[in-house]
Formats: sequence, structure tokens, C-alpha cells
Amino acid sequence: MKAIVLNKPGEVSELQIQEIAIPTIQADEVLIKVKAISINPVDAKTRVGKGVYGRIKNEQPLIIGWDVSGTVTETRSDRFKVGDEVFGMVNFPGHGKGYAEFVAAPASHLALKPVNISHQEAAAATLAALTALQALVHNANVQPGQKVLVHAAAGGVGHFAVQIAKQLGAIVTGTSSAKNKELVLQFGADAHIDYHNYDWKNHPEEFDFVLDTIGGSNIDLSIAVTKKGGTVISIPTGLSDEVTEKAKAKGVNGYFILVQSNGDDMQQIAEWLEKGIVKAHVSQTFKFDDIAAAHTQIESGRTTGKIVVTV
Repeated sequence: MKAIVLNKPGEVSELQIQEIAIPTIQADEVLIKVKAISINPVDAKTRVGKGVYGRIKNEQPLIIGWDVSGTVTETRSDRFKVGDEVFGMVNFPGHGKGYAEFVAAPASHLALKPVNISHQEAAAATLAALTALQALVHNANVQPGQKVLVHAAAGGVGHFAVQIAKQLGAIVTGTSSAKNKELVLQFGADAHIDYHNYDWKNHPEEFDFVLDTIGGSNIDLSIAVTKKGGTVISIPTGLSDEVTEKAKAKGVNGYFILVQSNGDDMQQIAEWLEKGIVKAHVSQTFKFDDIAAAHTQIESGRTTGKIVVTV
């Protein structure tokens, strides 16, 4: 089979298509013939030696990628049968080996793909959607009527977070550039903030929960607009001890989360996708041998929704 192997950390040129053996599945795993994969910022970070590279650097061949959608061709699990169309985030934050024509995946990390969505849409609704779900539901426990702020609401995690927060009954504000305002409102946000030159210091402290998908100084801004007793969760950089202390001093819960593969959560996402409650916004699609271009796009920081690679 063809796989995209990372020879060593570095530029996109280090991602090379190679012929390798089709993986052998273990107990409770299935073999997926992959139709689509999605690309995340953590893919590019891992490619350059950051992200989760330290966890998987000694495994060879090193194949990054975690988001897949495809058809089961072999199974050693009672959960799925040959011919089932499945999707999920595989083995994150471990060695997903997603950039390949065939992927061996724990059945417990997958869900059946809804028949009303494409493999491209399904692949897009994995790591990013799981991150949003786990932050909003399992960690922040967002309740109906609470006010939620989602930073970078037009992005991968952000656009799912807006939709899921609305599903939970929250009043949602999303930030983005002015050009993406209508898109953020289409995702269901009740209000929009153009983050360019916005006066955060004089914004009222009104949010029960803030999802920070940007990091850096944005964490301080997030704490500033969070109610006492509210919660700030940071995705990309985590919270330093200094910022954690700032949050604590204000009576705000502030912490970092790392998404985890979870089949039950994938099943919830599948149900929302099937009902049209949540939709994946796929802004660009690339071919398998255009992986370098896909990485260049995700590194631009200007991607709306999700980008997907067809296999």
C-alpha cells in the first residue's frame, strides 16, 4: 500500500510517499480502506518535531495523521463487520498512522459513518469535533443559557465548538476576522467579535466559558472576559503556571486539555451529523500526493473550517 512517511522532522519535503506492507490487525481492531483523511495543526507541528512527535519518534516507519474515514475490509471486533463505513480519530495522542491507504484502528475509537454525509465530511468531523465536544461537554459542562465565547470560530475546532455549544443551549459569541463574520453566524453564533483591534480590556466580564484555540497572549484576554467561577480552556499552548495563577486569583478555572480518542464521543458526533445538528465545513480538498500543499495551507493559520485529503 501507499503511505506518507515522515523521514525526519522538518519541512514538507520530509513527507514522502512510500510502498509499505498493509498493517496486520490485532484483537479488537479493524482494517480500514481509507477514503479520506483530514489535516490538523497538530499534524504540521508533529511534522516539524513538536506536537506529539516526542511520543512517536522512535516508531518506524513514522506515519502521522489520525483522522480517517473509510470502509472496513477486515475485522477482529464484534463492533463492526466487513463493508461497514466508519470514521474516527485513531490512537491520538499516539501513533495514528493515518496518512495511508489502509489503517489498522481500535474499534473502540470509531463510529459508523452516517449515510447522509460524505467520507470527506466524516474525516473532517473527528479530531476537531472531538476536541470541541470534550472541552464543552466533559470538561466545562456547559449548560443551557450560559454565555460561551469561542475564539477562532471559523477554524477547525472553533466551527464545531460554536455548533455544539448551541446544541447544548448556550448563548454563543464567536471571534474571527471581519471577512468570516457571516460564516461564523451561519454556524449558529448569536454574536460576532472581529478580533482585529478589539478592545478586550473594556469588554464586560460576562462569559461563563471561553474556549481559547489560539493561545499566547489570547489566554490573558480570555481570563479578562470570564465571569468569576467561569472556565477558560486553552487548546494549543496550554496554560503556564503564571496564567493559571492569574485565573485562580480572579476565581476563574483555567486549564489545558488534550483530546483523546473515544468511540462513544465519536458516536455522539455521528448522531449529530446524521440529524444535521452539526455539519463539517470542508473548505479545501487535496489529493493524496498533494500532502505538502495541504500542510502548507494548515500552517498558514488562515484555514476556515477543515481541509481534507482524499485517498
